[in-house]
Amino acid sequence: MVLVLKNGDDKTVVKAIEKKLFKHKSTEGFNAKKFNGTIKLEENPLSIQKNMRDEWQRNLR
Repeated sequence: MVLVLKNGDDKTVVKAIEKKLFKHKSTEGFNAKKFNGTIKLEENPLSIQKNMRDEWQRNLR
């Protein structure tokens, strides 16, 4: 689709073009709240993070 907006067009033309461009609103989205509190950890999150960051150093030896 090609919409042409020329220099000097009035506000009604601009509004009509905006309406055509933005008529499809995205209803999809990521609902992070539905996953809140669902992961059960057996280890302290801070120690997990430290272990993950130190993995590359342990593999070099």
